[in-house]
Amino acid sequence: MISVVIPIYNEVALLPRLHRELAAALDGVGEEWEVVYVDDGSSDGSLQAILELQRGDARVVAVELSRNWGHQPALTAGLSTARGHAVVLMDGDFQDPPAVVPQLIAAWRAGAQVVVAARSGRRERGFRRVLMPLFYRVLHFLSDMPLPLDAGIFGLLDRQAVDAVNRLGESNRFLPGLRAWVGFRTATVLYERGGRAEGEPKQSFWRLLRYALDAIFSFSYKPIRLSLLLGGLVAVFALLYGMSLIVCRLLGLGMFGRPVVDGYTSTIVSILFLAGVQLISVGILGEYIGRIYDEVKRRPLFLVQKVHRRAP
Repeated sequence: MISVVIPIYNEVALLPRLHRELAAALDGVGEEWEVVYVDDGSSDGSLQAILELQRGDARVVAVELSRNWGHQPALTAGLSTARGHAVVLMDGDFQDPPAVVPQLIAAWRAGAQVVVAARSGRRERGFRRVLMPLFYRVLHFLSDMPLPLDAGIFGLLDRQAVDAVNRLGESNRFLPGLRAWVGFRTATVLYERGGRAEGEPKQSFWRLLRYALDAIFSFSYKPIRLSLLLGGLVAVFALLYGMSLIVCRLLGLGMFGRPVVDGYTSTIVSILFLAGVQLISVGILGEYIGRIYDEVKRRPLFLVQKVHRRAP
């Protein structure tokens, strides 16, 4: 069986077309399949639309979450519910084309346990078109382990890989990173990422920023190491600057051709420069400590109100 997991948040207008095109793609692969729609606390009737799809197609599974938990927890809820030998993860806004799913399944049949769908191009507009490729390159540079460029959650996991990801209990999840971390035989399928078929993106700038921070701080210690390096550079600069001030003072010279004002330059520069470095370092430490705090609380990633299945 092939399972497809799709988080849904206020996508009632797209659901009939999405299921129609996805069913057409899956019917051609020659395997049993199910689609697990995870309703992430929608307020526009998306759950009712999913249940309506289920009445016409028993292969539809509806996971009703207790509230809006966010994109990554909703995907995790779908992974824990899916029963397939292979599980496809994708978004429900047509930016991940259903027509690519058979290519992912073909790569799995060829022996890959993890299939990554990497973007060869993007049709998005505005800041997302610029910032998202930049984010993946920054993450690739900062990460302590190799992460594929331009690859989001769209892809396929073999059952062994799904079970491995489900055993990971961390709260601040970045599934593309966890997918790379578990390893297994990996293949890549290229596709062109489209724009939204209708409506506005559901992920706000601030949610995307948090997503980026979760990715960076979950898979890299480089930010805290860079703060240590920056602190060392500041110490060296302060030493050289202090020595130059002493020499100028002894010779009665001003800095850069200006007369010496007792204590002003050294005090202002030291306060501003060191305060800036300290705030950056404390902020980086705070990000790590905040994530430690989330982990030790051990709260569940999501709560399921009900799983709706229909007998075939």
